[in-house]
Amino acid sequence: MKKENKDSIIKNSEDKERISTGIENFDELIEGGFDKNSVNLLVGSSGSGKSIFGIQFLIEGIKKNENCLYVTFEEQKSEFFSNMKELGLDLESLEKKEKLFFLEYTPKKVKTMLEEGGGAIENIILEKKIKRVVIDSITSFELLFKNEFEKRSSLLSLFNMLRKWNCTTVLIYQSDPNDKKINPNSLGFESDSLIILYFIRRNDERKRYLEILKMRGTKHSTKIFEFTIEKRKGIVLSKKPFSGKFKF
Repeated sequence: MKKENKDSIIKNSEDKERISTGIENFDELIEGGFDKNSVNLLVGSSGSGKSIFGIQFLIEGIKKNENCLYVTFEEQKSEFFSNMKELGLDLESLEKKEKLFFLEYTPKKVKTMLEEGGGAIENIILEKKIKRVVIDSITSFELLFKNEFEKRSSLLSLFNMLRKWNCTTVLIYQSDPNDKKINPNSLGFESDSLIILYFIRRNDERKRYLEILKMRGTKHSTKIFEFTIEKRKGIVLSKKPFSGKFKF
């Protein structure tokens, strides 16, 4: 049995275990990385860079000899791998090495998984000793429920299950950043952190920004940072906070 590689774990001043994210200039804003085994919610609209963030997080784990799982409810693997390859991210080779596991799952299967207490996702996590998980996107799962009580109850069950697996998880949620659904009384309340990616028009072009809305037990930055998406690097965050007037 392989020992867990500790290189991806950073100790902060309070001796908490932190997991490096692989996002350039981001870990410095959150005391070294995500809390180990935390559930982190990433919210943004289409084109904001959510999936790239998730893949970079997994690739960082693979570099540290961790097995990683990407679960998608919406993307076909061939198309997803092709899009990432255009950015210089060769996911196919990582899958062949059995370091990256890619699972196409329907939201209904996740609902069944909760009812059964695990299912195929749990089998992969336990058998392959998965350390990092990305689920893209939880928005589709929410649409299965007709009333708020049922939705909240199922999401709570999902969060409990994710924590039981002892993985560090990124949940992707596609939504306009101004949507009420991301307020602390819903998904954001259950998650350990809430990160928002903005993709907004400034003058004659769209630009991308990142904001950390909350992160439990962490003295995180409260500033907004502009970022770019670069070939082979992915998301690169500016070292300096955005100083202009920020409008949605």
